[in-house]
Amino acid sequence: MEVQQVILTWASIITALGVIFGAVFSAYKWYLKQNKQDDAIKQIKVEQTILTQGVLACLKGLKEQGCDGPVTHAIIEIEKYLNKQAHR
Repeated sequence: MEVQQVILTWASIITALGVIFGAVFSAYKWYLKQNKQDDAIKQIKVEQTILTQGVLACLKGLKEQGCDGPVTHAIIEIEKYLNKQAHR
């Protein structure tokens, strides 16, 4: 009887350790995934900033050539947006 109890105790300890290590490993994998996503978001934001500045440059070029109305409105809106982002 005593040997069976020792075996059951060790089996339950090993099982508990396996569950704990599994949970820790899963949490670590989730943490790494979040870091990858954070890096990807930062890269996307940089690309969006460059594209927005390019669009603004194009709109300003159109305005210099005499285009008005929606071009002027778009320039104002983009400059407002960029200004808000710069002060965040």
